[in-house]
Amino acid sequence: MQITLLFLSDVYRLFSTCLYNTRNSRRALLLRAISDPNTLPHYISMSANKRKLKRQREPADSAGGKQPRLSGVRARETGWLLREVTELRRAALGCEVNKKRLRYLSDTQKIKQGSDGVLYWMSRDQRVQDNWALIYAQQLAQAEKLPLHICFCLVPRYLDATYRQYAFMLKGLREVAKECKSLDIQFHLLSGEPGEKLPSFVKNWKFGAVVTDFNPLRIPLQWIETVKKHFPSDVPFIQVDAHNVVPCWEASEKLEYGARTIRGKITKLLPEFLTEIPLVDTHPHSASRTAKPVDWEEVLSSLEVDRSVGEVDWAQPGSCGGMAMLESFIDQRLRLFATHRNNPNYDALSHLSPWIHAGQLSAQRVVKQVKGEKNASESVASFVEELVVRRELADNFCFYNHNYDNISGAYDWAKKTLQDHAKDRREYLYTKEQLENAKTHDQLWNAAQHQLVLEGKMHGFLRMYWAKKILEWTASPEEALSIAIYLNDRLSLDGCDPNGYVGCMWSVCGIHDQGWAERSIFGKIRYMNYAGCKRKFDVAQFERKYAAGKETSKKDTKKSV
Repeated sequence: MQITLLFLSDVYRLFSTCLYNTRNSRRALLLRAISDPNTLPHYISMSANKRKLKRQREPADSAGGKQPRLSGVRARETGWLLREVTELRRAALGCEVNKKRLRYLSDTQKIKQGSDGVLYWMSRDQRVQDNWALIYAQQLAQAEKLPLHICFCLVPRYLDATYRQYAFMLKGLREVAKECKSLDIQFHLLSGEPGEKLPSFVKNWKFGAVVTDFNPLRIPLQWIETVKKHFPSDVPFIQVDAHNVVPCWEASEKLEYGARTIRGKITKLLPEFLTEIPLVDTHPHSASRTAKPVDWEEVLSSLEVDRSVGEVDWAQPGSCGGMAMLESFIDQRLRLFATHRNNPNYDALSHLSPWIHAGQLSAQRVVKQVKGEKNASESVASFVEELVVRRELADNFCFYNHNYDNISGAYDWAKKTLQDHAKDRREYLYTKEQLENAKTHDQLWNAAQHQLVLEGKMHGFLRMYWAKKILEWTASPEEALSIAIYLNDRLSLDGCDPNGYVGCMWSVCGIHDQGWAERSIFGKIRYMNYAGCKRKFDVAQFERKYAAGKETSKKDTKKSV
């Protein structure tokens, strides 16, 4: 496929942000392909051959055969998604942000004359394109003919996050900074707590307005409150929900009981909010003061977080890596999603959660592109249910329930039944250290834990089994929930996320679920066991795949900076 001259500069700019972490040989060829469209077919052919070899190495399915072949699917050229999305963004250039996506956190709404710029305080949504908060900040700056700045506050520690999550985040931010430079947007990396750094930064740089994104979790909400108290009273402070398709406060004004109570509300609002997202283009007003350059290698090497949990090699950080994974999902796995997503032996999942969690990929962009696939309607419906309804239900729970990560946040029936069975005899009791090191009698559980340690992810079906077994093998529901959250936040690339907290609360406390037949330890909480897993998939195959993890030390999995 030839790239038209109309969009050649845009494709070049977007591709160039990806190049710093690709192989040198592919980098040179890709640059040639962009600058000379006649060489593009050669690059595409090479990439297609690599994908063909990868598919040939795919693991066997649960019946011992190969991954199912997709009949009637026409192969597309590698990079088709980025080209298509670039055109869609440019076609939507100038579209206004739906004002329901934002809310003023300050009494002041008018930018003061004589200001030197507009600031976007980037936090949850760490990307340039498909970011409603940045789009709104740019539109404000353009209206006032002011320069546009972005800042990110790097806190020294965040909950139980380790080097694994910090490195993924910082390498994504390095991509953001590079794209900002090409768009004449100033990027600032501030070191320290937002409440300590942002107010003086805003005053010193004479910003006329500050836009930020939305996060329903406790610590980011506290950051917002602290910053708001110390901001100058004449600076508008605006929050934009750039993470959810339907803004959290628009989807519901209250804590929802479950998917069945929020689904209709979100579905009704989708036509209004699931619109095309305009391009963040080169900013027309340059800054007289420029941001301090960031030494990214120095920042990575100076992190004081736990380095025993190293990076993983399957997930390339940044928006470019996220877009590449989305393309592969649409091309290779989407049509399997409806029928095979609960089988850990199939490669049928999107694998997008690290990028969506880190804000490097827009959920709205993912939904729009997936919904455009006309030959996978059942899978599209199932995927949208999980990505939109279930994920935004998790945001709802954390936003309206301040006890989203402890037993006090459970429903009354769940708290009662867990209390009634708290003293029940446990056949097995394991410590947090034994669980983290996969030292249990259950080889399926151990394999799932090995996957989490080695890959920074765990198959969604096994996450439920994994957390419920922690409830069964620890001394109390409180201890079980604490350990499950600790391990997920510490090891998973998508840890410290509303989805993770709600997943643990669902497994241990029955959140968004109903009462089931009463039994020992679990009470009326839904029960899962090894025999049930064996009925759903080839457990032995999964155990064999991750048995090698028993011999792999943390030192072996740790990556160098």
